[in-house]
Amino acid sequence: MKLSDFDFDLPDDRIALRPAVPRSSARLLVADRGTINDAHVYDLPDWLRPGDRLVLNDTQVIPARLTGQRRRSGAQGDTAARIELTLLEPRADGCWTGLIKPLKKIRPGETIHFTDALSAELVGVEEGQGIVRFNLAGGDFDAALEEAGQMPLPPYIASQRPADAQDKTDYQTVFARVPGAVAAPTASLHFDDALLAQLKERGVEFTHVTLHVGAGTFLPVKVEDVTTHKMHAEWGEVSEQAAAEIAATRASGGRVIPVGTTALRLIESAARGGEIAPWRGETDIFIYPGFEFHVTDALMTNFHLPKSTLLMLVSALIGYEEMRVIYGHAVKSGYRFFSYGDSSLLIPR
Repeated sequence: MKLSDFDFDLPDDRIALRPAVPRSSARLLVADRGTINDAHVYDLPDWLRPGDRLVLNDTQVIPARLTGQRRRSGAQGDTAARIELTLLEPRADGCWTGLIKPLKKIRPGETIHFTDALSAELVGVEEGQGIVRFNLAGGDFDAALEEAGQMPLPPYIASQRPADAQDKTDYQTVFARVPGAVAAPTASLHFDDALLAQLKERGVEFTHVTLHVGAGTFLPVKVEDVTTHKMHAEWGEVSEQAAAEIAATRASGGRVIPVGTTALRLIESAARGGEIAPWRGETDIFIYPGFEFHVTDALMTNFHLPKSTLLMLVSALIGYEEMRVIYGHAVKSGYRFFSYGDSSLLIPR
């Protein structure tokens, strides 16, 4: 299985830089057991059945991108350097790991000042990532980060425009409640309160799980033999209640449909014994063709990068040849791709 098998041509104008407004007006490609249908996300209730269960990732994206100054005094006077810090994850010792640009402009022991209230000391560097200790903790840190930080837009958006105030709403799901992600579970961005109410009225049920999406989701695959690729780890939790709800749906004949690849990877991590069970920890599960699914019956997901692990996951669920047909149709029909793009509902044969 080669990396080149998952490549395809994507015109630049297919990459969405802003989401559809309203959220549920985005287009929805429905691949239903071998047929392809063009719809919109607000049509989702028409494609689901009473008793189906949507699994939603309730992680909350933190404004993880910070811009500040390193100030240094020397024989030739005071100097300052502009430093960008993108937070990755907290550590058990109270520090954070993060990406620092330019890393060569700052030394361990020096401080980056972001606002009058918020600063961070660089305490070390490991594997090209900075380890920083903030001057604030708890609620004070959360409030200062909310004021100083910007949403960590994906690289393919950030290279085209800076994040702005609108992104703090757009790049967050309406059911986000557990802070910790540095990337959004983007399939869930299409849901608004009206759509959730319509789905509930249809008899569709909901289960919330938490997977803190990391920046590693954007890392490219660098090996030609994809089976040798090592996935990044992300923290997640399937509660006892969530596991029980998913098990009850399967027992009653309903379909379990994760919204997004993050929710799918999490519930399949919690079901490696064959049945869903409560689970908490870090998962580096890598899903590619040949994977045995234990709890996933269908998937709602956006359209993914060429050569990405997410495209491999889609192929594992829907079939490689069908993935090629679906993506060919999406490109030809003008669907918008990636985090702010359109969505798909994939129902295997």
